[in-house]
Amino acid sequence: MNKFKMYTDITYLFILSASFGGIIALGAFVAPVVFHTQDLSYLSSALDRYSAGVVMAEVFHRFTYWLYITGIAIVIFEMSLYKTGQRDWLAIGAAFTSLSSILLFNVVYTPRILSLQAVGSTATQSETFENLHFASELDFKLLAIALVVLFFRRVMLLRTIKS
Repeated sequence: MNKFKMYTDITYLFILSASFGGIIALGAFVAPVVFHTQDLSYLSSALDRYSAGVVMAEVFHRFTYWLYITGIAIVIFEMSLYKTGQRDWLAIGAAFTSLSSILLFNVVYTPRILSLQAVGSTATQSETFENLHFASELDFKLLAIALVVLFFRRVMLLRTIKS
């Protein structure tokens, strides 16, 4: 394996794992802290639910930039392997699922949530917002699963090439 290919593979796997780590960090650590500021004894005042939602929406909005980088990396890497005849249907499926989830999250869910928040707190209490938020959570979980599958499949395929 030449050095360029080795560094390309390592960079791709790093991007996939960093994206998965970002999803876990945002969902498991950041969101619970932001939405439960009343449990932090060292704060003089807690954020209300609407303000916490605005903060989290901005965090997710900024994360979409990283997800665009991830999506571009997936397209370039997977298409280059496809063109060279190194096709694996599990990896292609996981890549397609990842790309679909990234685009849904970045182009549909995040902008719509931000636009509803711009209307005010009453819009965020609507059934439309709740359904949109629930769908974005499902999409984020699907993205996490697809990234893990893609990461481990690519690692397994690298091991078979090396052996």
